[in-house]
Amino acid sequence: MPNINIGLDMMGGDYAPSEAVKGLALYLNNNSNQSSVLCIGNEAEVTPLLESYDIATDKRVTIIHAEDVIGYNEPPTKALKEKTQSSISIGFKLLASGQIDAFISAGNTGAMMVGAMYSIKAVEGVLRPTIPTLVPKLNGGTGILLDVGLNSDCKPEQLNQFALMGSEYAKNILDIPNARVGLLNVGEEEGKGNILCQATYPLLKENTQINFCGNIEGRDLFKDNADVVVCDGFTGNVVLKMAESIYEIAAFRQMENDEFFHRFHYENYGGTPVLGINKPVIIGHGISNDKAFKNMIIQAESMIGSDFCEKIKRVFTS
Repeated sequence: MPNINIGLDMMGGDYAPSEAVKGLALYLNNNSNQSSVLCIGNEAEVTPLLESYDIATDKRVTIIHAEDVIGYNEPPTKALKEKTQSSISIGFKLLASGQIDAFISAGNTGAMMVGAMYSIKAVEGVLRPTIPTLVPKLNGGTGILLDVGLNSDCKPEQLNQFALMGSEYAKNILDIPNARVGLLNVGEEEGKGNILCQATYPLLKENTQINFCGNIEGRDLFKDNADVVVCDGFTGNVVLKMAESIYEIAAFRQMENDEFFHRFHYENYGGTPVLGINKPVIIGHGISNDKAFKNMIIQAESMIGSDFCEKIKRVFTS
């Protein structure tokens, strides 16, 4: 893999900057790739932590000082405009100017979405970018569900595009060629569901760019019935939060190390990529720990190495 530059927001997350530094150390000490990581954050706070993990002098690490931090409760658009020296604002400036190839943050989700939409912008032809989540399957495989919260109200044409972007992600990042696409619905038969599902089904059926396999019921989500499952963001977010609770229940009953239930832990997947924008942006969970940050860096490498964003552009301009 050629040398790439990844921007990491050191100040984003409930446990910043310590968990970001620990995650960076995990990545550097267990990865042979020569990707450079630009650590964006308060130099006075970040440098001692980098030194404590003996990575301050690693040639792959560069500190980019950021005076400010956008808090979780700050209005995203206002904060980005007023806090131009915040770690998130600087990260998007670096990404937009080509100084970094991907940007990662576990900070203010709204600010990350506003930055992605208005600084990096959607790929030409994409009606609305989308955010997916990975879905562990009972057979050991992994699927993808989208949208999971960016677009609460959707049109059929948008779900049709989500299916296409999800298929590309499955092929290029998850190594699932010819991914089977399912529509999350209340029944398997064609014609089932609400107005949105009824109008989306024929679009997916007629889309020759995807491998549509029909409706998928909620009870089949963790089975091997589809690789990519599409839905509106309201439904997807409800499913996502329910799935997160499965791990919490398993942990409460001391089953968190079960081979299947363990795969529901967010740390295993890193963060959520924004699909349909011009450059890779990955949003981490606010409670991201060291393993999650490590996996976000690896996830960014995969998106850059596979030239994912360029492939999305080609799909929508062909």
